[in-house]
Amino acid sequence: MNRILTLSAASLLLSASASAATWQIDTAHSHLGFKVRHMTVSWVDGEFHDFSGTVEYDPAKPDATTANITAQMASIDTDQPKRDAHLISPDFFDATKYPTMTFTSSKVQSAAGDTLQVTGDLTMHGVTKPVVLQVEGLGQPVADPWGNYRVGATVTGTINRQDFGVSWNDTLDSGGVVVGDDVKLVIEVELTRPIDDSAKH
Repeated sequence: MNRILTLSAASLLLSASASAATWQIDTAHSHLGFKVRHMTVSWVDGEFHDFSGTVEYDPAKPDATTANITAQMASIDTDQPKRDAHLISPDFFDATKYPTMTFTSSKVQSAAGDTLQVTGDLTMHGVTKPVVLQVEGLGQPVADPWGNYRVGATVTGTINRQDFGVSWNDTLDSGGVVVGDDVKLVIEVELTRPIDDSAKH
């Protein structure tokens, strides 16, 4: 009986690992965005155009999901070239010295509804800190007409730029500051993998 139970457990483990797969971020259909307060009165939006990453994902075991993402800091775009040049300067990201920002997940937990709470290490400006992201909508994949599976999600979270040594600011006559410390992450991600890969996992 013990041998039968052991074999059954091994079979379940193999079955679970067989359904996990490596997904690539489809950057043409994804958006790595953020927003930050300007002069305490409005929000300025921005994004990184050059980024890549992989996600290990099994729809049957979402808590086993892992993610690794890298963004090139020089690809920042806030729709204002002079502001973008300032952001990649030593005053802010110092993109020449610290050219990339990376996120590596360490823990994933199911939350309310279809939400996952993803904890991981964010490295930016030479500093690594733990952050928590909320992932909504990551569900069952669909097949596209070109031989791929696709799945999408919305990722949100808030970080404090001061935690990463991105500290430049200027004080207003009214007592406020030019740039807020809290940065809201607003990310839309679409993942893809070839359908034929299902035979390999």
